[in-house]
Amino acid sequence: MKLWEKGIPTDIKTDAFTVGNDRELDLLLAEYDVVGSMAHAKMLAKTGLLTTDEADDIVMALEDILTDIKKGDFIIEQSFEDVHSKVEYLLIEKLGDTGKKIHTARSRNDQVLVDVHLFLKTELTVIKQQTKELFDLLMRKAAQYEHILLPGYTHLQVAMPSSFGMWFSAYAESLIDDVTMLNAALTIADQNPLGSAAGYGSSFPIDRTFTTEELGFETLKYNSVAAQMSRGKAEKTTAFAMASVAGTLSKLAMDICLYLSQNFSFITLPQHLTTGSSIMPHKKNPDIFELVRGKCNKIQALPYELTLLTNNLPSGYHRDFQLLKEGLFPAVQTLKSCLEMLTFSIKEVQPNENILEDKKYDYLFTVDALNELVSNGVPFRDAYKIVGEQVENNTFTSPKATKHTHEGSINNLCLEAIYTKMETAFNN
Repeated sequence: MKLWEKGIPTDIKTDAFTVGNDRELDLLLAEYDVVGSMAHAKMLAKTGLLTTDEADDIVMALEDILTDIKKGDFIIEQSFEDVHSKVEYLLIEKLGDTGKKIHTARSRNDQVLVDVHLFLKTELTVIKQQTKELFDLLMRKAAQYEHILLPGYTHLQVAMPSSFGMWFSAYAESLIDDVTMLNAALTIADQNPLGSAAGYGSSFPIDRTFTTEELGFETLKYNSVAAQMSRGKAEKTTAFAMASVAGTLSKLAMDICLYLSQNFSFITLPQHLTTGSSIMPHKKNPDIFELVRGKCNKIQALPYELTLLTNNLPSGYHRDFQLLKEGLFPAVQTLKSCLEMLTFSIKEVQPNENILEDKKYDYLFTVDALNELVSNGVPFRDAYKIVGEQVENNTFTSPKATKHTHEGSINNLCLEAIYTKMETAFNN
């Protein structure tokens, strides 16, 4: 069944090429297609385009379909082009002519738009909550290991002292920026496009404010052409927000892979969170974190894929938009799984408390020694040369202590302020 069918069959190759994998991907939209249709039916009754009884019958039938979807019993067979045609078929099968009226005053264009917007709202909210859960875990770890020192690096060379408190809370605070990006994507998605029809509105006296409130949107996309142009923009904004989260996760995963290496041995993981080798009995490989790194790097490419799909399209609907789902929908599931696995595994990261006993880390404290000279009246440039000469002559004695007091420094992590900052962003 095709909603645009006029009795003239299309070639099987045309069907296969134009439908693609829409049936599989549309299963993720099925719930939202039904919910959108419920709101649309109620609106048609409110404006007199359906009787109250007709709308009630349609809503009841849609509720049955929604139950099947939530139970996992809803499928889209090969005979249907997409979720829209399957849902309408079920309505007609159950209600006859009444079911045929559901498509009044709408197009597949605004139908899929409202499905995608509702889907993105839900998934972005889930990702935002998972990001907050990872943030909370990292902050607990930061407080737990606040005073255990860790080498800091620049250019992959020993630089200055850090701490596990600073390391954990650094990634936690970075997630706040990612939540801000997720909020922006939510704002874009939280606009009702239903009622824009094929992109130029309808001659029927529909009530778009009603469906906006019924579907829980913050506002509506007023201009019908602007509503159609949100196809691609909402997906691309979501992709950029997801890429922001993925960038943080990828960097964190890389740090963990590095820190688990025997050459660093900064942290340990229990054996059940690592994998082995088929020939090397000693191996404990950080496959979870390597896969998080790889999957998140793929997600960071997604905004550019969606940009290339949409950046030279004129206003109005184009079938190119169908391809947006192929990259975006799997990426949503991938990011959620990466957040879940990082939160699951980082709980058991155990820092090594004796890292700095190794003499190669004595030079971490050259800046502290230099600053102590400056505090005692030695000009900075002279103090720099003095400590530099000590290093060259192997006479440098490390103080192995830190006196960093400013906000965000090793001895003043401002964890409460970071918590407050996240609460503000999360509740925005």
